[in-house]
Amino acid sequence: MAYWLVLGFGGNRVTLLRYRFVEIITGIITNQNKITLKIIIIGGGNMGLTFAKAFINAHVIAPEDLMILEKDNEDKITQLNALKIAQIHTDPSIIKDADLIILSVKPQDAPVLYSQMRTFVDKQQLVLSIMAGITIQSIVDNLGVDKVIRAMPNLPSQIGVGMTAFTSTDHVSRIEEQWIQNLLQTTGKAINVSTEREIDVVTAISGSGPAYIYYFMDSMITAAKDMGLSSSVAEMLVKQTFKGALDLYKQSSLNCKEWIQKVSSKGGTTEAAINQFDNSHLDQAIINGAKAAFYRAEQLGK
Repeated sequence: MAYWLVLGFGGNRVTLLRYRFVEIITGIITNQNKITLKIIIIGGGNMGLTFAKAFINAHVIAPEDLMILEKDNEDKITQLNALKIAQIHTDPSIIKDADLIILSVKPQDAPVLYSQMRTFVDKQQLVLSIMAGITIQSIVDNLGVDKVIRAMPNLPSQIGVGMTAFTSTDHVSRIEEQWIQNLLQTTGKAINVSTEREIDVVTAISGSGPAYIYYFMDSMITAAKDMGLSSSVAEMLVKQTFKGALDLYKQSSLNCKEWIQKVSSKGGTTEAAINQFDNSHLDQAIINGAKAAFYRAEQLGK
């Protein structure tokens, strides 16, 4: 059974789209019912390119319908054009042709970005921001738009195993949210949360989280070298240990404390290490660190 749906995508136009309800929900669109929507990514840096490449590799959009807006830097433009994944532009007026605008610039560049794009944005366009610490209200106030989504991806998104959370204004429909979630899931997993406060929590856990893991790994590598192993052997041991531990955790219903119990034996080596961690209050230090990241995320949004 097919449905006609009126969706507010794009500049001053309202596009009448016809496709099956089940295909909306699953994100699967047949060639016969294919919908052509244009996406512009503002900022061709690491995260902007991560999304561009993911969209193309997942075949959710064709290169001719994907645009990247970048500063007028000849070397950067040449580099982006060489990738052949999108249409590269330096004129912000191209924004008016997009159905979805993705803001992928550094947070400190937001005020300049707003001033450059404000006159080219229409209220019916969908705006997805991955600018850390920039609130939805800031985007609404500065661009005069209603349909805004704020997302927080993390670094592993670059290789398709990222974790992204997003939230949106009430003007974004459930179907539009589903479309956005499908797009974000081209870089890994994506979840829809209810509030921006939860986005700040996500920032502190999965956004900053990879750095915490690398911090712990680096300490283990240093310990291995201090005890006589070569750098290459130390790194191999730590990399494989983390990978194996995570794979075990993912394939089991046991929680972390239960796995610690499984590895530990009374009077053994693991227990000696865990006791040292406990005596140093390492667990509380990690919790405090994550909370410090959360508080900083909140400050950046004010």
